[in-house]
Amino acid sequence: MRTWLTRHAIDHPLLTVFLSILCSLIIGLGVRNVHLDDDILNMVPDNIPSRILLDEVQDDFGDTDFLIIAFGHPGQDFLQPESLAKLTDLTAELEALDVVDEVIAMPTINRIDADDGFMLVEELLPERDVDQEQIQGIRHYLNRYPDVKKRVVSRSGDYTNLAVRANPEADFAELVNGVRNVADPLLADYDLHYAGLPFIAGSVPTLLKKDVTRLLRIGIAIMILILLVNLRSWSAVGMVLAVIFLSLVSMMGFLGWLLQFTGAKQFYFTLINSSMPIILLTIANSDGVHIISRFFQEFRYQKDQVRALEITMGILTRPVFLTSLTTIVAFLTLITSPVKPMVGYGITLSFGIAWALLLSLTLLPALITLKKWRLESRAISTESILEKMIIFHGLKMIKVPRLILGIGLIITLISIYGLRFVNIEVNTVNFFKPGNPIRESTLFIDSELNGAMNYVLKVSGDLKDPKILNQIEGIQEHLEQDQRVSLSLSITDVIKHMHRAVEDDDPAFEIIPDDRQKVNNLFTLYSMSGDPDDFSSLVDYDYASGLINTMIQTISTKDIMSLNDDTKRYVQTNAPDLKVEYTGIVALLRDFVNLVIRSSFTSIFTSILLIFVVVGFFMSSWKYGLISIIPLTAAVTMNFGIMGLAGIDLSHVTALLTSVIIGVGVDFAIHYIAEFKHLAKSGVALTKLSASTVGHVGYPIMLDVCSNLGFGALIFSSLIPLNHMGGLMIFAMISTSLGTLTIQAAIMELNKQRLLPEHD
Repeated sequence: MRTWLTRHAIDHPLLTVFLSILCSLIIGLGVRNVHLDDDILNMVPDNIPSRILLDEVQDDFGDTDFLIIAFGHPGQDFLQPESLAKLTDLTAELEALDVVDEVIAMPTINRIDADDGFMLVEELLPERDVDQEQIQGIRHYLNRYPDVKKRVVSRSGDYTNLAVRANPEADFAELVNGVRNVADPLLADYDLHYAGLPFIAGSVPTLLKKDVTRLLRIGIAIMILILLVNLRSWSAVGMVLAVIFLSLVSMMGFLGWLLQFTGAKQFYFTLINSSMPIILLTIANSDGVHIISRFFQEFRYQKDQVRALEITMGILTRPVFLTSLTTIVAFLTLITSPVKPMVGYGITLSFGIAWALLLSLTLLPALITLKKWRLESRAISTESILEKMIIFHGLKMIKVPRLILGIGLIITLISIYGLRFVNIEVNTVNFFKPGNPIRESTLFIDSELNGAMNYVLKVSGDLKDPKILNQIEGIQEHLEQDQRVSLSLSITDVIKHMHRAVEDDDPAFEIIPDDRQKVNNLFTLYSMSGDPDDFSSLVDYDYASGLINTMIQTISTKDIMSLNDDTKRYVQTNAPDLKVEYTGIVALLRDFVNLVIRSSFTSIFTSILLIFVVVGFFMSSWKYGLISIIPLTAAVTMNFGIMGLAGIDLSHVTALLTSVIIGVGVDFAIHYIAEFKHLAKSGVALTKLSASTVGHVGYPIMLDVCSNLGFGALIFSSLIPLNHMGGLMIFAMISTSLGTLTIQAAIMELNKQRLLPEHD
């Protein structure tokens, strides 16, 4: 097959180019169907306990995650006619949106009063235009009930708070766009802040698209410059870019077609997928650089363009095929991941790599054939500066293999020590740099209002039994003692308000009645002037289960898990009559952490094992399989060790950076092994074998590395995981290339007699 592909590309170059472009563009049309998304619910499996419970809670009580809006004038009392009118208008316009299910704000919150023993239920802000007397009544009520005040007014009294619940049929991006289209122009004269998981999840895709697109352009520009300086040919650089561009277009189109035909959320484009273009660009660039640079070398020696290309493809088709195959196998292990986007990630990227392989073996030799190369051109006739440097330093290093091996071992051991310091972070809020509007607005709402994260406990029992209600109150009090918790709300708060109201507004009666019948009477009184459905987000129809909604400040994943564990310990000791289940974003993040860790490390170990098997099989020796994974394993270890020592968090984004190491590292290793075997078969003496191997593959490997360092531009992203991706990308390229040209080269030099027992 490889002979036919190469022969066809060389004999029919125009047809090959036409078909390559046509097929790539047809597949690329699927890019229209790509859906940007970063809703954590779409990343979590449907069958884990916290997700199952969350789905049940949302079906019974509505969505527990809110888009938070805060607005006001710093230092000015919000309870003024103009501000309250704006609040009323905003609430009404938001409620009219199809993407909004409910708005919780002063105009929609009920106040509970009493008159001659009868309970009065009316809206806290009954009309748009209110006078000072009505404002005083609102102010007086809020001061009487501080927990209600905390829900709607900031600590300083200069901002108000709205909580917007999304329509179940709308995605978060639609919600954010709809809300902002209403709020931004209406509140142009106010200091305005947005927060909450729906807002972040709905905003990240647009931010991600702009950020990654801008920075990838910079990275590609740097890559072009480095390739041009070393290859010294616009045509050669253009050919490499053609393979890269068509591969990238095809991969993104394939992702869109998969979503179009399956409708599966596994094929959404999320923050996780942001590394896909980088990895594909790296791999496609690697194939192109190896073929072009080897063609230049062979043309320099053979003096015949066609012969040089035939020799190049004859030597490189097998290693290029094998590097792509091993990388595809490695990424396909992600289909077993319980994290949904990782499944689509593995399938889509594997297709992109396969398409890049096909183009490298067809389009690229066809383009080389069409170009009439001049033997006397600098690109062909003279070695580049980088090529000379690699040959010179490579020859020096290969003379001291034991020293090189020892240094590599020491670095790896230091990295192993750094593994203990790796911190896990999957809270999306902490992905933004200080100064980013999303982060600053979230921190503002944390400090001035009630926080933007929620922690939900579902409690089951007789929720009219004072004993049960007191246990729920105890859980709330315990939660609110934690400085990370801003507010908790359950049916007990409503019961205490009603009890106080019917007892002549005496604060001493803001307690849970000591008799079940009294509790039942309170609900009966409420139903006479209010709607019992007002409690539907707190308790079910039979009062057999309900929620404790807890608003917390933006905290790290570590703190989230600590809060959850502490709450569980309290409940086990102090609420024996309650069945308590934990859900909301806090519980979901806890489970998501475990999924990320398990799936990432399972994929790493499975990939390395499969690479060992595949390389050993195609190279006809398990020894070569083992050698190929030694620098790979060392590089993966160093990656996580450096993360620990440098304080870089392990997230669902950075965890996939090991894919870069595996995908690129195995390419370098295979090219080295293939050239080593080829030269040995060609009759190169054992004493010169390693030096000749470094001389042939060292230059394309290091050119590949240097040209891909441009993607370090990601360190300037506004998203911290992309910063880390940029830095670790640079480290991965350097560590895997040097690992191949030092550790692997040293091992093969020291064991060449065992590897080639038949060689003289």
